[in-house]
Amino acid sequence: MNVLLVGGAGSLIDNLIIKLNKEGHRVYLLTGNRYHKLPYQKVFERYNFTYDCSCLSEIFDSVNPDVTICMGAYDTNFKWLNEETESVKYSASLMNILMGYAMKNKGRFIYLSSERVYSGNYPEDILESEPTSPAGLRDMALAQAEEMCESYRKNRGLDIVTLRMDHLYGIPKNRMDVVDICNKMCLEVLEKKRITIRENSFFSLLYETDAIEFIYRVVSCREHKSSLYNIASSIPVSQRELAGIVWSIMGGEGGGEKVPETQSGGVVPSEENAGQGTASSIVVEKSEDGEYGEERRILSNKLFDSEFGNPFFCEIPVIVKKIAIQMQKNKYVFLTGEEAKPPLKERILKKAGWFLRAIVPFLENLILFIPFFMLNNRAVGSEYFTKLDFYLLYVLLFAIVYGQQQATFSAVLAVAGYCFRQMYDRSGFEVMLDADTYIWIAQLFILGLAVGYMRDQIIKMRKESEEEKDFLSLQLSDVQDINSSNVRVKDALETQIVNQYDSVGKIYSITSALDQYSPEEVLFYAAEMLGKLVKSKDVAIYTVSNASYARLFSSTSKKARVLGHSIKYTQMGAMSEALANRKVFINREMNQEYPLMAHAIYDNDEMQMILMVWGIPWESMTLGQANQLVVISALIQNAVVRSNRYMSALEDQRYVEDTQTLETSAFTALMNAYLTAQSKGLTECTVLRVKAEPEEYKEAGHLLMGKLRQTDYIGTLSDGGLYALLSNTNEQDAQFVMKRFAEIGYESHIVRDGDE
Repeated sequence: MNVLLVGGAGSLIDNLIIKLNKEGHRVYLLTGNRYHKLPYQKVFERYNFTYDCSCLSEIFDSVNPDVTICMGAYDTNFKWLNEETESVKYSASLMNILMGYAMKNKGRFIYLSSERVYSGNYPEDILESEPTSPAGLRDMALAQAEEMCESYRKNRGLDIVTLRMDHLYGIPKNRMDVVDICNKMCLEVLEKKRITIRENSFFSLLYETDAIEFIYRVVSCREHKSSLYNIASSIPVSQRELAGIVWSIMGGEGGGEKVPETQSGGVVPSEENAGQGTASSIVVEKSEDGEYGEERRILSNKLFDSEFGNPFFCEIPVIVKKIAIQMQKNKYVFLTGEEAKPPLKERILKKAGWFLRAIVPFLENLILFIPFFMLNNRAVGSEYFTKLDFYLLYVLLFAIVYGQQQATFSAVLAVAGYCFRQMYDRSGFEVMLDADTYIWIAQLFILGLAVGYMRDQIIKMRKESEEEKDFLSLQLSDVQDINSSNVRVKDALETQIVNQYDSVGKIYSITSALDQYSPEEVLFYAAEMLGKLVKSKDVAIYTVSNASYARLFSSTSKKARVLGHSIKYTQMGAMSEALANRKVFINREMNQEYPLMAHAIYDNDEMQMILMVWGIPWESMTLGQANQLVVISALIQNAVVRSNRYMSALEDQRYVEDTQTLETSAFTALMNAYLTAQSKGLTECTVLRVKAEPEEYKEAGHLLMGKLRQTDYIGTLSDGGLYALLSNTNEQDAQFVMKRFAEIGYESHIVRDGDE
């Protein structure tokens, strides 16, 4: 399956990626962040787009996900520091994600919620039917998100499931991961050497690994009965019990707890520990009224267990011990919020590397100054090089290579070298009073700084052009992503029009083959052809006999006949309502009493036939498949209408005058059509021979038709006998018809293969 994960980086989404990859699924990731390249586990393809971008629908088209998992309440892209702003952003983001999913209208959408949608005290475990009671703005946003998912599911007919997880906890990697109550207790021990609790506060804990198993069961199931499930261990734990476990591991030997006296509205250490800065204790928080009442919020997992089973739960003390060890081992990381300090050797090498990179140009400058100083001294007395200024070349060289900074430094060295050489023949005072000296220095600095400035500007322009290039490349990448999706859609449509089995051209070419069958055979082979087009082995066609009942005419399998030979379609709930409104019925609830898809064929506002299809994969029960069924129904109707018109035109030749008894040729053709269809498994029929004299055929035909259905026939064969053709009737059911014939004085027997 193609699975699209939507959410920020974190341990929960990383564990989901690992699980899905291990199970052989292709995982795609929508990070919800454009620029921050946060670490994730390896996925097949990663989309760094925000949730409010306009190309989410193109991403869904590109991924074509069978399952979409939205991290929802556990999305680390939302920090919830300012709840008012974040709640608006959260709702808008989820709305945009749901719109992208609804436009694709494929697969299952799983939204992860939390126990925060409830507040207060619940003496019994909270069932899914219990109305939410959010307390803060964040909790209200999560509750509204659940309602939004349910609204999309009902109004758009989408497969959306909300999984509400109860007090999820895991092993943190840094301070940002400290979000659950267990991690917060461990951090409080590290920071304050105490644990603050509320007395009479009960909840249940769900470890991340267990939650992943729960989620995967919903991901991999073919169908589900509910749209909302609680995911919880339902094992009651009090804050005092959890604090005792944490304190026994992190609070030193003995783990003794000391409950101090408290003042109204706050937590005060006990007198025994007041003077000991390193002493630890468990303190009880009290409200302004004196103390908090009992608070119990435990989600019930009975509904999930009844449908998917109850997996193994990790033991809380074992996991808490792992958390405590992890946080104690990396105390610096959790106390400061920074990354762990590397070893001293690595820090020295890192700083030394920075220092070396900074000092290298100055060392090069100093080293190269020596040969230029020597060359300048040799050129002073030379006839050929006396006019060559080696110091100027030296300054220009470093100005071109390193820029203004090194040009200034090399110019200072050059001035020092020049003055030092001049003092070989003159005093320093004379050198300072020489105007040529200042002219030479000015020339040196002006040229060096000018060339260095030009070099720096060129480098700056290059960096700006590189930044602009990166920005345009990023935009180009977005355009390419969108264009590739458009190209895939265009190619798919072209392929569908030209080659696809379910294209309109192909459908018409296949259904037009019905014209080659005789009028009696059209509906039999229409069922067979419908099964090929919708890729199902279980298809049935019912003909409507009156305003309420429909009679099975043709079917392709035993499963397609599960509703029986006769149905009262007006009492089939949502199916009858959809057919009455001339819409395609899609059994999204997977109700076994109904077909997976059904559509009615009308003629002059009267329902003539009902096409029913079973055995379709749930991922194929889409709007596109429904539209395809409408097109096929219309083409089948055309063939049936032509057949009926032909029958009506020959009605005088088909029936014995003033009777409902078919002529020999017409009855022979009809019986052969039924028997051939029966041999191919498209229908059931039974032929009865009636004992009657030829002169009685007219009266007998009239009496016998009164005992038959509208879909049964009376006629004669070439042997001169009178026969009854019972459609969709086996030999056992035919016994009832034979009794009715006997009641009016006509004996009959079943004609089998080989009978004359």
